[in-house]
Amino acid sequence: MTSLARRMDGLLFFPVTPFGPDGAVDLGAYRRHLHARLAAGPAAIFACCGTGEFFSLGVEEYAAAVQVAVEVADGRVPVVAGVGYGSALAGTFADAAAGAGADGLLALPPYLADGGQPGLLAHYRRLADRCGLDVIVYQRDGAVFAPQTVVELARHPRIVGFKDGRGDLDLMRRIVGAVRAEHGPDALVYFNGLPTAEMTQLPYRAVGVPHYSSAVFCFAPDIALAFHRAYRAGDDVTAERLLDGFFRPYVELRNQGKGYAVALVKAGVRLEGLDVGPVRPPLAEPDPAHVARLAELIKVGRELL
Repeated sequence: MTSLARRMDGLLFFPVTPFGPDGAVDLGAYRRHLHARLAAGPAAIFACCGTGEFFSLGVEEYAAAVQVAVEVADGRVPVVAGVGYGSALAGTFADAAAGAGADGLLALPPYLADGGQPGLLAHYRRLADRCGLDVIVYQRDGAVFAPQTVVELARHPRIVGFKDGRGDLDLMRRIVGAVRAEHGPDALVYFNGLPTAEMTQLPYRAVGVPHYSSAVFCFAPDIALAFHRAYRAGDDVTAERLLDGFFRPYVELRNQGKGYAVALVKAGVRLEGLDVGPVRPPLAEPDPAHVARLAELIKVGRELL
């Protein structure tokens, strides 16, 4: 297992990317967001990924944000930067992340084209060859991997992790088993990358996926950490209480709007007192009634603590 994989044994922080009144990235607000959440003790910062609106950032904006994340982390936790699109543009973002000092990459799916398993294999190998950073492959949308493809990816010394955003537990069990049979138990580190992953993490653990993304940590780190502690301790009673009392109604609220997996998280950060601005199009702001409901749910979640 690589040093990056070993360092990510804990709650993973996926910060939002703030935008100012002029629409530009607000690096000052970003720095405050990072400092506040880093103080709560996450195991890693995943900068400019899905929650951070990677898909709406230019390369220069992206590089500046990743650099701020590296500066704030100051070596205390690794910084993993999102990359995506086709091989050429993904490589450009990877170069920018390496130049900004990132420790690794979270590789989002290629844009639009479907080249089947050979195309996926070639794309991620090329990305891992590009800039010397460790890569976590993100399965979601059109990038769905056969177990043998993941076995082949795991042969690359810089492909160190696999994150699932599909929710197919049968497929994940076969991927984990195939990689373990070929390479041993420590070849890859596995992550649950579904929206509000706390809702599905107990069954994911059972198929060999021990880690997960926490968008809730962005706006309610105390609730997110309480669940994570219960999860790690095997305290299913506490975990189920938080799932039933906070996470399930939060997911039901999140499902009421398109793009709420990002827009509602950003609204939550604003509710907690930091103005991180709106989301960028094509995302849209949540309904004010839904934001009010989110404030109620955060209060309920804290009462459960």
